Amino acid sequence: MEIRFAGPADVPGISHLIDTHARRAEVLPRPAKAIRDALPDFVVAVDAGRVVACGSLVHYSPLLAEVRSLTVDDTTKGNGYGRAVVHVLIEEARRRGISTLFALTRVTPFFLKLGFDLSDRTFFPEKIWRDCQLCPIQDRCDETAVVLHPVGEPQPQFSPVHCDAQLEGKGV
Repeated sequence: MEIRFAGPADVPGISHLIDTHARRAEVLPRPAKAIRDALPDFVVAVDAGRVVACGSLVHYSPLLAEVRSLTVDDTTKGNGYGRAVVHVLIEEARRRGISTLFALTRVTPFFLKLGFDLSDRTFFPEKIWRDCQLCPIQDRCDETAVVLHPVGEPQPQFSPVHCDAQLEGKGV
């Protein structure tokens, strides 16, 4: 397992993952141009030369960011790739001085196991203004807000060798 920041050659793999999950309404779609524009904020998991997971940090303010576009290839779910990507995003948020990290998710248990707490999306009006008002299911949204605050708290060390079997079938 290789976990790293994305490069230009990863755009097709990231795009494929996001497109696959967007068709199932699991994440919002992202055009390839938007992925290229946000490439410095994307982290990928690569296995045998193939992008099998990705996620990004989206900045809303100097102190607030979102974990977004977290996707894992269906053939590799349950092997710790999603967990590894989120750990790198948490470390990057800490490095950038971001104190609050949040996500809107349908896989709440996954984020709770990573130290996030339940929250309410109304605490993140920046997200509502930027993305939610454009979402076709905004009035019947079934995502749960989770938050990691403060991001500066030390996180448990991650070892990609240990996968979390309880997450299998949970979407990440």
